[in-house]
Amino acid sequence: MRIADVAEFYAEAGGGVKTYVDAKLQIGAALGHQVSVIAPGREDRVEERNGGRVFWVRSPPVPGDPRYGLFVRREGVHRALDTIEPDVVEGSSPYGGGWFAASYPAPVRSFIFHQDPVAALAHPFLDAWISRPRLDGLARPLWSYLSRLGGRFDTTVVAGRWLAARLEAFGLPRVTAVPFGIDPAPFLEARSDPELRAEWRARLGLPEGGALLVAVSRHHPEKRLATVIAAVRSLTDVGLVVFGDGPARKSVERAVGGCSRIHLAGYVRDRPSLARALASADGLVHGSAAETFGLVLSEALAAGCPLVAPSEGGAGELVRPEFGETYAAGDAEACADAIRRLLARRGAAKAGAEAIRTQQRTLEAHFHDLFAHYAALLAASRPHC
Repeated sequence: MRIADVAEFYAEAGGGVKTYVDAKLQIGAALGHQVSVIAPGREDRVEERNGGRVFWVRSPPVPGDPRYGLFVRREGVHRALDTIEPDVVEGSSPYGGGWFAASYPAPVRSFIFHQDPVAALAHPFLDAWISRPRLDGLARPLWSYLSRLGGRFDTTVVAGRWLAARLEAFGLPRVTAVPFGIDPAPFLEARSDPELRAEWRARLGLPEGGALLVAVSRHHPEKRLATVIAAVRSLTDVGLVVFGDGPARKSVERAVGGCSRIHLAGYVRDRPSLARALASADGLVHGSAAETFGLVLSEALAAGCPLVAPSEGGAGELVRPEFGETYAAGDAEACADAIRRLLARRGAAKAGAEAIRTQQRTLEAHFHDLFAHYAALLAASRPHC
C-alpha cells in the first residue's frame, strides 16, 4: 500500500509523535509499504527518511512552542498528496491537517486520534475546581466538532482501549483500538549501572540508602510534572532526575524551586543513555493522566524499572501491582503516598518489572495490526466483480 500520514504534530525536536512516525516509516518499508509523511516545516522540501519520505510544507509555528507548526494551506498538503497518490490517507490532527486529509479523495481515509484534548488540556487546569463529568459536559461542543471531523473518515484509530470507549461515548463513529508499542531493543539491553547511580546520588545529595527516581516527560501542563515534583519535595531522602524539555520549562523550574534533590536533565536524544538511567533508577514517576498508550512507561518496564503513575488513561492501563503503584491524577499527596508504597517494597517491585521486560508490545506488532486494518478497509472499498 501507499500510505500518507498528514502529521501536523510531527517535528524534528518532537517527542512521542516523532518517535512513532519515524518508526512507521522504517517498519512500513520493511513490510513492503510506501509510507510518506506530510508535516509542517519552515520551507517546502522533500527528504528521504527511514525508508520513506517526509514532505515538509511551509507553515507558521505554533504560538508558544515554535518546534511545532500548523497547517494553514490545504493546497500545499494536497499537492504533496497528489505526488504520493496514496491508497490510505491518515489525518493525525484535529486541526487543519485533519480536515485537509479528510477532504482528499483517497480510497481509505483514517483519523489517527493521538490525544484526548479535554483530558490533556482541560482536566489539568480545571479538575481541582470542576468535576470531570461537568468538564466533559461543558466540552460537548468540542466533541460534536470532533464527531463531525471523524465522520469524514472511514476509521478512527486510537492507541488505547480506554480512549476508544471514551470516544465512542461522545459519538465518534467507527473507532478502532490498535494499541501502540515500543522499540524495546535499547531498553532490554540496559542494566543497572552502579557508577551512574553513585553519580546521580552525589549530584542530588542523597544519603546512603536514599531512593533515586526518574521522570521522562515533555514540559507541558498536560504532563502534570508539578504534581510529581511537589510529591518528591514532600519526601525525605528521595531524589528525582527529570529528562525532557518543552514550552513549560520555566514553570517546571519554578516548581523545583531550587530543591537540590531534583535535577532537570533536559532533552536526551541518545536512547541507550536514557535506557541506562531507567534501569539504574528505583522507579519512574509519571504525572500525565491523558496518555493514549504510555510509551515512556512501556520503555521503563522494558528496562526493568518499576512505575508510579496516575490511575487513569494509558498510564493506568499499564500499571499492575506486581511492579507499580497508582494514584489520583493531580494529587501530589496521593503521588507521594504511592512513591512511599513503591519504595517500601522496592526489591519486589524491581523483580516484578524485571520479570516482564520482554513482554512489552512492540512497534512491529502495532504496525502489523494497523496495516492489516487498512488492507481490510481497502479491500472493502474496491468493487467486486
